[in-house]
Amino acid sequence: MSVTPLARIRNIGITAHIDAGKTTTTERILYYTGVSHKIGEVHDGNTTTDYMDQERERGITITSAAVTCEWKDHRINIIDTPGHIDFNIEVNRSLRVLDGAIFIIEGVAGVQPQSETNWRLADRYNVPRIIFINKLDRTGADFFRAFDTLKEKLDIVALPLQLPIGIEDTFVGVVDLVEMNAIIWEGGELGAKYHTEAIPEELAAQAAEYRQLLLDTAVSVDNEAMEEYFEHGDVAVETLKRCIKAGTISGAFRPVLCGTAFKNKGVQPLLDAVLDYLPSPIDVPGISIAAEEGEEDGDFSDRRRIKADPKAPFAGLAFKIINDKYGTLTFVRVYAGTLKSGDTVLNTTKDHKERVGRMFQMHADKRAEIKEVEAGDIAAFVGLKDTGTGDTLASQDDPVVLERMAFPVPVIDISVEPKTKDGVEKMTIGLQKLAGEDPSLRLRTDQESGQIILSGMGELHLEIIIDRLRREYGVDANIGAPQVAYRETISKSHTEIYTHKKQTGGSGQFAEVKIVFAPQERNAGVLFENKVVGGTVPREYIPAVEKGIRVQADTGVLAGFPTVDFKYTLIDGKYHDVDSSALAFEIAAKACFREGMKKAGPIILEPIMDVEVTTPQDHVGDVVGDINRRRGMIQNQESAGSTVIVRAHVPLKEMFGYISDLRSMTKGRASFTMQFNHYEPVPRNIADDIMAKSA
Repeated sequence: MSVTPLARIRNIGITAHIDAGKTTTTERILYYTGVSHKIGEVHDGNTTTDYMDQERERGITITSAAVTCEWKDHRINIIDTPGHIDFNIEVNRSLRVLDGAIFIIEGVAGVQPQSETNWRLADRYNVPRIIFINKLDRTGADFFRAFDTLKEKLDIVALPLQLPIGIEDTFVGVVDLVEMNAIIWEGGELGAKYHTEAIPEELAAQAAEYRQLLLDTAVSVDNEAMEEYFEHGDVAVETLKRCIKAGTISGAFRPVLCGTAFKNKGVQPLLDAVLDYLPSPIDVPGISIAAEEGEEDGDFSDRRRIKADPKAPFAGLAFKIINDKYGTLTFVRVYAGTLKSGDTVLNTTKDHKERVGRMFQMHADKRAEIKEVEAGDIAAFVGLKDTGTGDTLASQDDPVVLERMAFPVPVIDISVEPKTKDGVEKMTIGLQKLAGEDPSLRLRTDQESGQIILSGMGELHLEIIIDRLRREYGVDANIGAPQVAYRETISKSHTEIYTHKKQTGGSGQFAEVKIVFAPQERNAGVLFENKVVGGTVPREYIPAVEKGIRVQADTGVLAGFPTVDFKYTLIDGKYHDVDSSALAFEIAAKACFREGMKKAGPIILEPIMDVEVTTPQDHVGDVVGDINRRRGMIQNQESAGSTVIVRAHVPLKEMFGYISDLRSMTKGRASFTMQFNHYEPVPRNIADDIMAKSA
């Protein structure tokens, strides 16, 4: 890897709602930057970044793919992310390690649900972003309507840098409001040729209006530019670009460009905008170190930041794991320092050393071996034995732990059994490797049936995992019907005393605990507090009490589902000098949980999904009526051209098989998206059914 100055590196992601054109845009970028000599198409199954068999067969992106290209003496590391909500973990972990992002918005539908979800993720990680309104060649495309949805749904200051020239099949180019000229694409050569000319007369007045908006908004972030503007009534192009970059990085506004990637128009100016307006690793404040114990996770104000500096002690974040025929590849974003293959680093998250074997610069599923990485790079390491997604790798001279990642909650369970006895070991190894790659996939063994239970983000997510298990690990499995991932919690406080006493010759076992169980707000997790005074429970036994409750909480008291959102406080207890042990206190804590939770008003929680249905107007009544029958709560309805978008909160239990019902109800003309929103108590009659089935 030739050393590129930090100021000329861009680490960016491309993200959007499903089918908005992310992979198509990435293909054009790779073609125009000379990385590929042929444009791949999603519908032909020959794109660079969709390299998995499942991606090419289904025409969707499943895993984020990293590619590197050169444009005007800059190196751009690009991560193309999935649009389907089931694979949102890929967007989450990609945005976490990027310095900037391109958000692609569909020119017909405007901002769609997954765009909103990804936008909130980018807000969480403070990622600067530019917006590309795509597919302006499509029937029904409307740049200004799509632009309005940016303000309505994302609540942002959107700032157009371009206006379209023509629309639908007459779209030929864009008005560049920064340079104040027209960029027109010529026929042939797959959009590689374009030229500038004067702005068409019929667009001159509109261009002048939007240029004024651009000036008024952009120069407000820079005092020197303001003075230049007041003095001359305009500013130099370099000054304006400096202001746009400052506003983009601070989030004061979001620049908007437009085009049609499929018809090869608008991509080169988008690449220029990446260089001009998105930050290099040295333009951002640097990554925060993780919160100390007891410190609020969102409180970044006084926390130390690691700045991009190749000469500083090494610090990097592992954000993705892939298992392939060459072994385990760990993708790492390097934030500081320089690392050579063969060096040893400290996994500060797990406090153990790791030796880095070979290192690669990745180009989707192809790789180029490199001998060292520096601050600002994204590379794949081979040879790491026990480093997972979200772990920090750091120099032993400065063993920092970087800010952690947040992972979504799985909401659907299936049981998995190999069809042959020989497949048991292969299946276990395969599932463990797949779960190591994907933090949104959880594995557990049902204690009563002995079955392996897979928990994932949706039916498609689990379907892909099972398909990969068959193809990559040669395991045919019997799959149980999808089940809802219910949870249990409590509705009132209760104090329980439990004494564990066992005497069977020799030394016995003795432990007594007094624990207060109290409900917490939703998503607060499980909290432990020790309020023992006077040594009634010796300090060395306190961790055993905490462990006992946490282990027992995995199987609740009503129907065996994990218990969440409660606090348990150890306030008193008794011990015996000879017969007490950590094991005795762990057993006492488990039994105390089983007895105490039954008296604390236990309830079952079910996942409620955020459902958005896009339907022709003449089927709105059918769709709304059907959602109501599914215990759904309509949130709102809005028109978008000839269609209506219906948003509702619906229990996941009622949504299995919904796609086929929706198709038959609307003659195949409606579509829907669904994502987890929150947990809430199930109605009494359904809770009774769940408990009866688990009995």
